[in-house]
Order: sequence, then structure tokens, then C-alpha cells
Amino acid sequence: MEEGAEPSEDEVMNDERGTGPYEPKVENDRGPETPAPEPNVMSDDHFRQPPPYPPVLEPARERQRHRSRNPLDRLTAGLPRPWRIAIDWIVTIAGAIAIVLAIKAWVVNPYRIPSSSMEPTLHCARPGQDCEARLSDRVLANRFIYHFRSPHRGEIVVFNTPPAAQDMCGASGTFVKRLIGLPGETVTEKQGGFVYIDGRRLNEPYVKPDRRVRDSTTGTWKVPQGSYFFMGDNRGESCDSRRWGAVPRKNLIGEVFATYWPPNRISLHTILPATPWLGVLLVVPLRRRRRGSVR
Repeated sequence: MEEGAEPSEDEVMNDERGTGPYEPKVENDRGPETPAPEPNVMSDDHFRQPPPYPPVLEPARERQRHRSRNPLDRLTAGLPRPWRIAIDWIVTIAGAIAIVLAIKAWVVNPYRIPSSSMEPTLHCARPGQDCEARLSDRVLANRFIYHFRSPHRGEIVVFNTPPAAQDMCGASGTFVKRLIGLPGETVTEKQGGFVYIDGRRLNEPYVKPDRRVRDSTTGTWKVPQGSYFFMGDNRGESCDSRRWGAVPRKNLIGEVFATYWPPNRISLHTILPATPWLGVLLVVPLRRRRRGSVR
């Protein structure tokens, strides 16, 4: 082809197929043409390996088991789960019973008032003789207080009766009476039911006048050392130290400090520090029973 002449149509087609002598290079304004990037082809190993995150967790059987600090769990570790649950319940119930029995034996014990000997301070249930209430009072006795101090006059005390009580009253066991005479004192009851301690009249606001006049007992009793003299508030219906004598210190069980049943007769029978009981006083209407004093 001559210089300056335009190529024919066949020559152009041959050049496009790359067979002709003429192969023009086309350049754009951005510079020489760059090759296209190769596709990101991942190998099979890439899919076989786990990613670095999240971390691989160890199987549960390979983890180190936490050792319980409960000795019962360690002792029953090899037993089936139903057995472990049953043993845990048995131990829990037995522990609760043991705590209740320990409290009753050494701390606080409840008692029911069966007779009218302490009326009207502590009520018994009708139709019992001279009983005023429909329900018997239930009281709480402090069993440990006398390990730390001596009994005080005027306290209501639970005690085990001496053997003579069975012969004189036809009953024995546990009695509830008011402490009147202390060791070494002389107790005298004169006509009209008034009591004197070493010649001084005892003020007894807990004895009602109508019950005092029913008392026909008179006499003088010397309280031995180490013993205490008890009388019931309902003097005419009480079989007490006036008939079977003083009670040794070792027979005393504890001081009655509260009535807890029925709810309408909840009351205190002891003088307690005010601070610990302020919360209780705001919840239930407690009333404190008065003690006697020598005048």
C-alpha cells in the first residue's frame, strides 16, 4: 500500500484480527493502558482452616471441674443426682429439727397454762374451774437467764415441783407461779390474804381484791438458803409453796417473759431494755404486767 493512501476494508479487518502488518496502539488521556487485576482466587486450604476469631472452645469433658467447698457435695459426688437431692433434703430437715430442739432445751420454751392458779395474770380455758378465758394462754420462758443472774422477786417462773407437790396437790411436774420469797427470808400470810416479807407488807397489784378475800390460808414460812418461795396470783385456787414448801434453785427452769397466744392477750411479763424492743412496740400492742414490791 502506497504511503498516504487509506487502507482498504480488507486490510482493516486483517489488522483487527492481528494478521496484518498494521497494528496501531491506542492510548487514552490517563496514560498507557494497565492490565486488569487478577481475580482473588482462594485455595482449598483457606476454607479448611478455622478463622482466628472466635477462639476455639475446649470440649466440656476436658474442662477442669470446679471443686465444691460443701463437704456434703464432696461425699455424695459419686451418687446419682436423685440420691444427692434426697440426701440434701434429709440433712436440711434434720438440721432444722436439731436447731428447734436446741432452742427449746437451752434458750426459749413455750408453755400452756392449764389451771386457774395464776388468774387473772395468766388465763386458763373454760370450763376449767375459775378460768376466765375461752383459750388458754401460751407463754414463753427464758431458759438461760438464771445462768447469768439470780431470780428476782415478782417474776413469774417455770419450775419443776418438789416431790411433796404430788402428795399435797395430786399433781406434779412443771408449774408456773410467782416468786414471792427469796433465800433466807421469812414469808408471812395474815388474815385477809396479805403477805409480809420479814415483817414488811408486800405490795401485790397483780392480786385482785375479790380473789384475795377467798384466801383463808395463814401462816409463816422460813425460806431455806438456796431455795425460793412461790405463790399463785389466784391465792384461793393455788396449790403452792404454802403447802409443799420452797423450791430448790436447781429446779428452776426459767422466767416467763411473754404471752404470745392468743393475739389479743400478747403481753410482756418482764422489764426489758427499751432500745431493742422499740421496733416490736411499734408492731404489736404489748403491755407490761406489774410486779410487786415490799413497802
